[in-house]
Amino acid sequence: MRKLLLLFILFLSQLYFSQSDCITAIPVCGNSNISYQPTGSGTVVDIPGPPNPVPPDLCLKGGEHYSVWYSFSIATSGTLTFEITPNTNPNLPPDDPANDAADYDWAVWGPSPTCGNLGAPVACNFAPRTGPWPYPTGLATNPPNSSYGPPMNVNAGETYVLLVDNYSTNSFGFSLTWGGTATLASAFNDPVLTPHPFVTPGTPGPTPDSPNEILKCALPGPFNFTTLSAGIVNGNANFSVTYHDNNNDAITGNNALPNPTIVNGTTVYYYRIMYTDPNDPNNPINKCFITGKFKFRQGNIIAKDDTIYSCNNNGAGTATFNLTLADTFNDPTAIKKYYPTLNDMNAGTNQITNPAAYVSGEKIVYVKVTSLEGCSDDATITLKFHPVVVVKDALIESCYIDTNINTASFDLTTADVTSQAPVTKKFYTTMADALSGNNPIANPTAYVAMSGDVYVRVISANLCYAIAKITLKVLPPVKSNVLKDVTICMEDTTTLDAGPGFDGYEWSTGATTQSIQNIGVGAYWVKLKTGICYTVQEVHVYPSQQPVISSIDISNNTITVNVSGGKSPYKYSLDGINWQDSNVFTGLPRGENKIYVIDSFDCRPIDVQVTVPNLINAITPNGDNINDYVDYSELSYKKNLVFIVYDRYGNKLYEADKIRGYRWDGTSGGKKIVTGTYWYTISWNENDKNSTPTKYSGWILVKNRE
Repeated sequence: MRKLLLLFILFLSQLYFSQSDCITAIPVCGNSNISYQPTGSGTVVDIPGPPNPVPPDLCLKGGEHYSVWYSFSIATSGTLTFEITPNTNPNLPPDDPANDAADYDWAVWGPSPTCGNLGAPVACNFAPRTGPWPYPTGLATNPPNSSYGPPMNVNAGETYVLLVDNYSTNSFGFSLTWGGTATLASAFNDPVLTPHPFVTPGTPGPTPDSPNEILKCALPGPFNFTTLSAGIVNGNANFSVTYHDNNNDAITGNNALPNPTIVNGTTVYYYRIMYTDPNDPNNPINKCFITGKFKFRQGNIIAKDDTIYSCNNNGAGTATFNLTLADTFNDPTAIKKYYPTLNDMNAGTNQITNPAAYVSGEKIVYVKVTSLEGCSDDATITLKFHPVVVVKDALIESCYIDTNINTASFDLTTADVTSQAPVTKKFYTTMADALSGNNPIANPTAYVAMSGDVYVRVISANLCYAIAKITLKVLPPVKSNVLKDVTICMEDTTTLDAGPGFDGYEWSTGATTQSIQNIGVGAYWVKLKTGICYTVQEVHVYPSQQPVISSIDISNNTITVNVSGGKSPYKYSLDGINWQDSNVFTGLPRGENKIYVIDSFDCRPIDVQVTVPNLINAITPNGDNINDYVDYSELSYKKNLVFIVYDRYGNKLYEADKIRGYRWDGTSGGKKIVTGTYWYTISWNENDKNSTPTKYSGWILVKNRE
C-alpha cells in the first residue's frame, strides 16, 4: 500500500513539474502573450549549477530555480523581441518590502536545439535589479538598459526553446509579451485551419478585465463543461477543449476538470484549446494552445422584449415575420417557443410551428426562452409593418412611331407612381409577373408598345413593395381636314391652308403660319403640332391637265371641234376673246381659221389652225379640160392627206392619195362611174403640236356622157 502511494505521489510530482524541463517545454502559440507562475525546477537537470563564486554577468545564476520552459517555431522570418515582466501585488505600494519583485533570468537555445545536449544559448540575460522596478528583462530593438539584449534574427521553419527562471524563488509570477517583425507558428493564426473565430462562452462581465459570465439557475451545482465545447470551437475542425480551475493548469493542460463538476459562483474557470493535425501527429503546432476564462453567476435568464418589422406588401394587410430574428436572448443554445397569445404561452397551447415564416398583421406575440440549465423567462415580440409603400396609378402618353402609327416608345421610368424615396422600380407586362417578380421588362426607358397597361413594382429601402398600373396611350397622328391637294393652271399660284386648331405649324417653305400664299405647282409638307406630338402631312399642288382638240370635222363652211382631256365644260372661240359654249362654228370663210378652246380651269387656251378647203360640188369628166376632175393637191402640205369617194351606200369607190396626186377624174377601178351624186371625205392632220385630225366631208355631182 505504501509503495502504491509513493508511486502516486511521484506521478503527481512528475505532472506538476513536467513543464519545468526542456523535453516537456510548453509550446508558444503564435505571438500570444504568456502569464505564468513557476513553482519548481523540474525533474531533469537541464542547466547545471555555475562555478563558485558565480560570475556577476552570468545569465543563469546557479542553474534552475523556479523555472518554466517554452518552445516556439518561426512562421515568418524577421527580428524577434520579447519582454519578461515580474508580477507584483497590486494591493501593495512598490516600496513595500513585501512587494519586492522577482528576479527573472532567461536563455534561448536554437535553432533546432536538442534537450539534454543544449550547449551554449544563442541569447540570454538577467535583470541586475538596477533598472526600473519591477526589473523587466528580454530582447529589444533599442535596448533601454543592460537588462535587454538586441533582437534575434530568425528564419521561417526554425525552432527554439526558451527558459524563464525565477532566481528569487518567490511567489511572484511573470508576464511575457512578444515583439519584432517575425511571427511565431500557430494553428490559431492560420486562416485555413481556423476560418472562424473562437468564442468565449457566456456574456461579458461588469468590467473589461472580468471573465465572461454564464448564468446558472442554482449554485453550487453540477455542470457538464463539454456542453460549451461546440460553441467555443465554433466550427473549426480538429480542435479539442479541456477545462481547468486555475490558469497554470490551463497552460500546462494538467488537472482537466471531470464532467460533471460541481461549480460555484466564485471560481474563475479556464478552458484550453488545442489543435491536432489529423495527418501528422508530430506536427510542432499540435502542441500549440490558447486559453480563455469564464465564471458562473447565479440568477435566472432575462429575456428581452423586442420589435421586429416586415413588409405589408401591396396592401395585403399581412406580412411574413421571422420571429427567430427577434433579439430576445442571445444564447444560441437556448430553446425558444412562440405563442400567439399570453394565455396560449401560459397554457403551452397553440404553439406557433412556423416562427421563421409567420404570416400575421400587426400584433404582439409571446416567446418563452429556456436555457440549457433549465432557466426560463418570457418576452413579447411586437410585430410591426415597415412604412407602407404608397403608389398611385399613372398615365403615360407618347407620340406614334412613323413606321407603325399604332405603337409608340414609352419611358416607363417617368411614370409618376410614387413620391417616396429612395425606391427601386421594376416594370412588368402583367400583374401576375409583377406579383411574382418574374420576367421584368428589360428596356423600360424605351419600351415600344401599343396603347394598353403595364405594371410597376415599387420597392422601398426595406425591400417592401407595392404595385401600380401604368396606362400607356399612343398619341396618333392628327392631320388637317382642311388641307387638300389642289389643281391649278401651270402658270397660276394658290394658297395652302392647314386650318386652325393646331399648336404650331412648320411648312416645308420655312413658314410657321396657318396658311401659305403664292404657291405654285409642286409637292409640299407641313409639320402640325398637337400637344407634344408632330404630324407631317404632305400636300400637292398639281398642274391642271390641258384639254386636247382630238379632231375637227368640216362640212362645207361649218366646223365642229371635238375636245378631250382637261375638265369640262369647255368654251370655244375664234379670236380668244369672245367665247361660246357650242363646239360648232358655222359660216366660216374658206382658207385658214384658228380655233381656241379652254376648259373649266380657265387656263391659257389651246388653239389649232383649221383649213376650210374650197368646195368643188360637180365635175364633168368629158375630156374638154373643163371640170374634168377634182384636185386637192393644194392641200398636199397637210400631213396624211387622203381624198376618198363613196357611193350612196357608203361603198368606197376611189382613194386619191399622194401617189394619185390627190386628184379624181370620176372613175372607179379605171372605169367611168354613172352619172350621179357621190359623197366624199378629205382627211388630214393639222401641222400643230397635237397633229389634230381634221376631216372635211361633202358631196359631188358627177356627169358622165354615156
